[in-house]
Amino acid sequence: MYAILDIETTGGKYNEEGITEIAIYKYNGHDVVDQFISLVNPERPIQPFVANLTGINNQMLRNAPKFYEVAKRIVEITTDCVIVAHNASFDYRILQTEFSRLGFDYERESLCTVELSKKLIPDQKSYSLGKLVRGLGIPLSDRHRANGDALATVKLFKLLLSKDSEKTIITETVRADPKRQIDDKLLRLMEQAPTATGVYYMHREDGKIIYIGKSKNIKKRLNQHFTSDQSKSRRIQTEVTSITYEITGSELLALLKESEEIKINKPKYNRALRRSKFDQALYQFIDDNGYINLKIGKSDYRKKSITTFTNRQQAKTFIHRWTEEYHLCQKLTGIDNNNGNCFGYTIKACFGACITEETPEEYNIRALQLIENNSFDNQDMVIIDQGRDVDEKSVVLIEEGRFKGIGFFNLNYQIDNIDILRSIITPMKHDRDAQHIIQSYTRKHKKLKIIKLIKNE
Repeated sequence: MYAILDIETTGGKYNEEGITEIAIYKYNGHDVVDQFISLVNPERPIQPFVANLTGINNQMLRNAPKFYEVAKRIVEITTDCVIVAHNASFDYRILQTEFSRLGFDYERESLCTVELSKKLIPDQKSYSLGKLVRGLGIPLSDRHRANGDALATVKLFKLLLSKDSEKTIITETVRADPKRQIDDKLLRLMEQAPTATGVYYMHREDGKIIYIGKSKNIKKRLNQHFTSDQSKSRRIQTEVTSITYEITGSELLALLKESEEIKINKPKYNRALRRSKFDQALYQFIDDNGYINLKIGKSDYRKKSITTFTNRQQAKTFIHRWTEEYHLCQKLTGIDNNNGNCFGYTIKACFGACITEETPEEYNIRALQLIENNSFDNQDMVIIDQGRDVDEKSVVLIEEGRFKGIGFFNLNYQIDNIDILRSIITPMKHDRDAQHIIQSYTRKHKKLKIIKLIKNE
């Protein structure tokens, strides 16, 4: 019997977190036979970052039951069960911490779906719950809420059980106590880390950087590093003696800094991250009738592309979306290869470019609008995002289609002069990785403020 669960917490110092929400599904290997879902009053404030991530705030928890009021139910539903969770060491540690505050020793066997997924479904791009289940076609709603994440873990676990036909890996992976004891050195390093968004640098004794990472919650990410049983993590745990970090506020700035500094420092444990994270691109050409055509193809630095994508599926998703958004022709965007008019024309979504009913001049206006909105070619612009404090914003500067650098400015400071912008930014190198990071981020975050700049003559 399995108790598949997910826990949301307040965040904060290690072993001082409180549970804000818990969802448990009792699973017999075939069906869910019991469940328990509840908000929990942690009797301590929620970190602002966590409230933004989960949508759970202090007001919502004011009348929720306290942990001691739900503890009996948790014991009952998990008795004689193996605890199953995505990153089980975290959820199990939190449960043990809460029960220890009540003077109760809570002990269960456990199984981690991160560890199990890496064995049964190797070579995935990411093993975070959201990215993993999306890549496997498993539906996920209410991300970062206990019930949504627990349900996704149930579906993931069903898949893993079906793949482990001999049941040997699951037997080997079950642990009597998954709580890795973090030694004093690692605990001290983690407790000094912030819960903010930024880039962190792991140093060995001689000061050399051995790993660079970025996270929206540096402390939480370090906890994952220091409780992981993976061979690379164990080597890092042995070698690391100090950690420095830089708060960026913006995930975009963290991604850009991580990419550039890995190239500069070449940390021994970042080898996988040095490879390009994209392999598909969107290209344009004009056909014999004068229409702009769009085509997805393998990314080639020798060719000029409009934008790049992580993989072909992502590229197809966006070309479908843009074809509909800009009322483009499915034939001219490579979606429909049949003879005659495209399907979009049949449902009046295309205005007839496929049968030359719409003129190239009319059609190309919309195609050029798509290209301009998704390419930085010859453009001068700034991207405004979150800053490190409430009264600050971050800025990414692009000139003539090339990434120039990042900076921060006060909310009361009007950013409309490119000469002033050049003086406040930290210069950074333009390369294909930086361009992909910026374009990918702006596609996903539609509410970002992007300002087109007009240079003084």
